[in-house]
Amino acid sequence: MAGSLAAGNGNGVSTTPFFICSTFLFMALAFLIFHKHKAKRNKRSNEAASLPPGPKPWPIVGCLPEMLTKKPTFRWVHKLMEELDSEIICVRLGNVHVIPVTSPELACEFLKKHDSVFSSRPICLSAELTGKYLTTALTPLGDQWKKMRRVLASEVLSPARFRWLHNMRVEEADHLVRFVYNQTRKSSMIGGIVDIRVATQHFCGNVIRKMIFGKRFFGEGKEDGGPGVEEEEHIDSIFTILDYLYSFCISDYIPWLRGKLDLDGHEKIMRKAVSTCRKYQDPVIEERFREWQKGTKEEKEDLLDVLLTLKNAHGSPLLSLEEIKAQIVELMIETVDNPSNAVEWALAEMLNQPETIKRAIEELDRVVGKKRLVQESDLPHLNYVRACIKESFRLHPLAPFNVPHVSVADTTVAGYFIPKGSHVLLSRPGLGRNPKVWEEPLEFRPERHMTEDGSEVGLNDPDLRILSFSIGRRGCVGVTLGSVITTMLMARLLQGFTFKLPPNISKIDLKESADNMSRASPLLALAEPRLPENLYLSV
Repeated sequence: MAGSLAAGNGNGVSTTPFFICSTFLFMALAFLIFHKHKAKRNKRSNEAASLPPGPKPWPIVGCLPEMLTKKPTFRWVHKLMEELDSEIICVRLGNVHVIPVTSPELACEFLKKHDSVFSSRPICLSAELTGKYLTTALTPLGDQWKKMRRVLASEVLSPARFRWLHNMRVEEADHLVRFVYNQTRKSSMIGGIVDIRVATQHFCGNVIRKMIFGKRFFGEGKEDGGPGVEEEEHIDSIFTILDYLYSFCISDYIPWLRGKLDLDGHEKIMRKAVSTCRKYQDPVIEERFREWQKGTKEEKEDLLDVLLTLKNAHGSPLLSLEEIKAQIVELMIETVDNPSNAVEWALAEMLNQPETIKRAIEELDRVVGKKRLVQESDLPHLNYVRACIKESFRLHPLAPFNVPHVSVADTTVAGYFIPKGSHVLLSRPGLGRNPKVWEEPLEFRPERHMTEDGSEVGLNDPDLRILSFSIGRRGCVGVTLGSVITTMLMARLLQGFTFKLPPNISKIDLKESADNMSRASPLLALAEPRLPENLYLSV
């Protein structure tokens, strides 16, 4: 939501050459015995277009051997694009043509000019386990998607509903300030070391839990306002789901393996993560359902109440309990990822460039002052703060690819033949770090997003030079909510505290994790309160 869903990174278990060879021999034989190989597409004499360039695939299995052995898969795919010197390639995995794209112009061809052709989603293990094809973002094109899209746009993320939930968001922004302030008081020195990842991830988790369930914690939480064991497990499970969602699982390309042979370990990991997430959510949903059934609850107080009380034209419940449970899982994973990652990376970059922090704080002091805490009404006027966030979206996306767009028909895009059933993947770092689009693309420069006329800096980019919220029929309907959560998180941290490098640290390491695009280690920073004490004590 704070950004459209991100595709996973393709992590897998290590394999030996003998295991790989024997596995693929078994797969090839089984494929031939139990499945008729799809007939090759008839070559049309008048078809001048050809597939995008790509590695030569093996018979039947395509490039699956390389996918299994060159982890993480997203780095292998991007390396292929560099070697082929192309902004679009085709990698055949099993019978599926996977089409990665790093050009904004080509991305707009797919999601603007040919949006109707590329508006479906793949049938795959991770989507099935997460949402059972009952939700909005993960469900293939069809009546179920249309139904849930209408519900999300008109009942959950509408402007009226956004205003209705305002006080809940403010309460969680206050809670964030109180939690960080408590961290600064734990040491005898001035200020205290704050784990920015904990602060950002759990703020996002608290916000969406509060809006859906009316409470930030499943358990008691900690005395300092931090997450308890329940919330830690819940957030960890959500990020695991995000890590393995559309993460080049082998059974996504050889479907008959699903539930039979978990070669890369994805199925086990996903099942455990989804089970942990729903372990905390489903009992709350079921209890609330019973309250409405018994008539012990009569007023709608949060989004769960809204979903449970929706009616169709005949006065019957519009959504089943399973639809509600699945959609809430999806709302959770849509909300916590991009805001927390963007703010953690932005602060890491800004600590290495003190002038950016200084400029952001000067803007906050000019717009808001020091006598009150920043509010949502202030956010449109915080252009430099928003520029810092947008630059973080550009340079440090959480996931390498967007959720796949599946073609529902053969078509031609930019002179290339794209077969029906292809998975089109827009590369987040490929777009955001494209040297043909961005000057000094690896430099953190918020100023590049500022406009001469001082107009508001939006976090979305309709020209897809940055893939933050996506566009088209599958674009994120929660752009407003996502932008507010992200900007409020950044603004409250910068306004409330002076962040410095930890003792004995001369520079923040900006290394990415080996397996994904998050920071290799959580950001730790020395935080000192910078506002009058009464403001911290009043929240």
